[in-house]
Amino acid sequence: MPKDIPVSNGSFLLNFDSDYQIRDIYFPFIGQENHSSGHPFSFGVWVDGQHSWMGAEWEKDLRYQDDSLVTNVLLKHQALKLELRCSDVVDLDLNVYVKKIEVTNLEDKVRQVRLFFSHDFNLYGNDIGGTAYFDPRSCSIIHYKMHRYFLMSCWAHEAWGVKHFSCGRRDASGSLAIVKQIERGELSGEASAWGTPHSTIGIWLDLPAKGKSNAYYWMAAGTTYPEVAKLNLEVHHQTPEALIQRSSKYWKTWVHTGPLAPQDLPQSLHDVFNRSLLILRTQIDNRGAIIAANDSDIIRFGKDTYSYMWGRDGAFVAAALAKAGYSHVCMKYFDFCARILSDEGYLFQHYNPDGSLASNWHSWLVNGKEVLPIQEDSTALTLWALWIHYETLKDLEYIRSLYGSLIKKAADFLVRYRDPQTSLPLPSYDLWEERYALHAYTAASVIAGLRAASNFAKLFEDMTLADQYTAVANEMTEGIHRHLYHEGLGRFARSGTQTQGGYKLDEVIDISLLSLVTLGVLDAKDPRMMATAKTVREQLWIKTAVEGCARYEGDRYQRAEDSPKDIPGNPWFIATLWLAEYFIDLSENQIELQTALPYLKWCGKNALPSGVLAEQVHPLNGSPLSVSPLTWSHSAFVWTVLKYAEKDKKFKNQ
Repeated sequence: MPKDIPVSNGSFLLNFDSDYQIRDIYFPFIGQENHSSGHPFSFGVWVDGQHSWMGAEWEKDLRYQDDSLVTNVLLKHQALKLELRCSDVVDLDLNVYVKKIEVTNLEDKVRQVRLFFSHDFNLYGNDIGGTAYFDPRSCSIIHYKMHRYFLMSCWAHEAWGVKHFSCGRRDASGSLAIVKQIERGELSGEASAWGTPHSTIGIWLDLPAKGKSNAYYWMAAGTTYPEVAKLNLEVHHQTPEALIQRSSKYWKTWVHTGPLAPQDLPQSLHDVFNRSLLILRTQIDNRGAIIAANDSDIIRFGKDTYSYMWGRDGAFVAAALAKAGYSHVCMKYFDFCARILSDEGYLFQHYNPDGSLASNWHSWLVNGKEVLPIQEDSTALTLWALWIHYETLKDLEYIRSLYGSLIKKAADFLVRYRDPQTSLPLPSYDLWEERYALHAYTAASVIAGLRAASNFAKLFEDMTLADQYTAVANEMTEGIHRHLYHEGLGRFARSGTQTQGGYKLDEVIDISLLSLVTLGVLDAKDPRMMATAKTVREQLWIKTAVEGCARYEGDRYQRAEDSPKDIPGNPWFIATLWLAEYFIDLSENQIELQTALPYLKWCGKNALPSGVLAEQVHPLNGSPLSVSPLTWSHSAFVWTVLKYAEKDKKFKNQ
């Protein structure tokens, strides 16, 4: 179930699913401890003797306020004659999530409506040893375990604090015993539970005929009782409405501080562009880690998540934000990369948000031989993104702090980690994390990284190193021409496995081949590159009503059972956007530039109503597949729109 509307402040993140249930709660690191383990926190309504949980029987429109990280959710139940409008936000400075609920009575009679908020915490990601209790000092419900405290409270009819509540434990089957109480519109007042506790808060609202009434609910996150109690008092002092308004105003200002998308783009693309910037910010931890995705649904595939910092994903996000004018957002990210870089100068596959090494999906042995379990592009693209960051900010003092610890250290590794016979990089795992070989995409990223390192060396008058990095980049470029061009097919090959006579080339067509142009290695008009791009477009474009571009031929990842057999794979946002980026690079006038627009419009069409972009979509119905949102999808959209804007401005000024 896609996560439609994440809200976050960089330390506290909550995800809502498409049924408007809280499904993920991360604190204090974005992406590290999921205190719900993906279990739904149910939200229900009781009126006139009938109860309904948020689900299929509710009409739901899940969006954000324009240019804001405050949600704008409309819920309607025809049978109950009720309409709810909700606003959700995590405060900018306080680790407090606030929800406003405006309930409209569609009946011409006075009614009492009861709102129920159930909490199914798995603190530290497990359901052992927790406690839930009603705290009479703060008039709230608190869940705690060791150094994690969550306080829930509410306001309605000018009254502060929780009046209706119940705590309980899961039974042997794992179900919540309290559900039957709630469905009767009641709460028992049970004041505590332990072990595998859950809790529910009730808010009783009296509605006039055809009238409205408001309520507020909030959740404070901390590491001690005094911390959450103080946050609760701060909500009382500032009021929930004021917290919502200040967050809304801040995000509206923030999203308009960077360059705007071209005015001649459809409004829908402007909306997705701004939304992408905001979504990217929700996935960045305040200590620097840029997380790939925080959708717990992916756990059912292999019992692992995307809630890690990949150097590749992080680099693309940092580059896009820098290009959009948000360089300061990612300064801590580059500091993070310098801290976690190995002594040898490379990044491993991915890291936890606190900087510790995450689970590694790559083997240290390939065909019985020891190898480095890395994706070399992560190391290389970090340098590439850092140069884009510098070009935007021109903060030489900041770069000086990274020159020895990150730039030279990583670049020297890229120089060493190559085949002395071909000058190309030694094998590593590909960007799709599936194959161990020499990859055209990896070679392109290493060349881009070395060129960035050379630029940095020149800044510090380190000309010997600058010349060395440039020379190696040029040798690798020549190696691509010599070893990765397939004469028989008349195009480049995505990968090569070394043999005594050179490389055995992988003939499978792959969208990542376009990186030879998009990372600045080859010219878009190189005839061999044009032939490669033509094959990519012909063979990877999805020939269904949904359309879009697949990653590569025969891609089975997240393939649905009802997927057509004759398509190369599911359509991906990044694959579709890489096509757009290639055609932008290829264009020489405004008419040619227009060829990129359909790919941008495809992304807008297949975004969720909230503007969230998943990793991929179903080839028949366009529903989101895999994780949602994916930071890489959003960064690719921002990057591509800005490249379009640059070319558009250039042509208009000619």
